[in-house]
Formats: sequence, C-alpha cells, structure tokens
Amino acid sequence: MSTKEIIVGKLTSAFSPSYLNVIDESEKHRGHGGWKEGGETHFRVQIAASAFEGLNRLARHRAVNDVLAEELANGVHALALEIRADNEPDPRATRVADV
Repeated sequence: MSTKEIIVGKLTSAFSPSYLNVIDESEKHRGHGGWKEGGETHFRVQIAASAFEGLNRLARHRAVNDVLAEELANGVHALALEIRADNEPDPRATRVADV
C-alpha cells in the first residue's frame, strides 16, 4: 500500500470527510531536504469534515498531524494542510472564480 493510500485511509477513518484530496507533491521538491527517489515524501492534504467545526486552525492541524504521526515519523517529510469544516466555503472556489 502506498503512503498516499495509507494517508487517505487514516484520514477517512478518523474524520469521515465530505471532501478529501491527497496530492503527492514530492516531485516539486526534487533536490530539497527530505526528498527521495520515488516520491512519497511531500504531500498536500485538502480536507473538509464536520469534525473540524469549532476548532481553530492550530487545533485542526494538530488533529491531522496526530492521526498521521506514524507517517510523519517514517518518511513523510512535509505535509501541507488545507483544512475546513463542512459549513465553511471552499477557498479554492473563490480563487478559481476570481481568475
């Protein structure tokens, strides 16, 4: 099972997200710290779930980092997080509309 599949499985199990997108951005970091041949070192997680309602940004990041602690300790060098509650607008929709 790939690291991406593990991340998707753990986040789905922990938060039951209404939206989840996990992107392996490792190739963008070729030659930088933590990068290794074959990727699976740098990820972007875009997630929306009701579990994040009422939590501030720091608490949301801690919750995701806690779920993925094993991956962060064993090969995942960087994790960019875009976290929102289900009742919050998707900021990417605004960026696309503004273009």
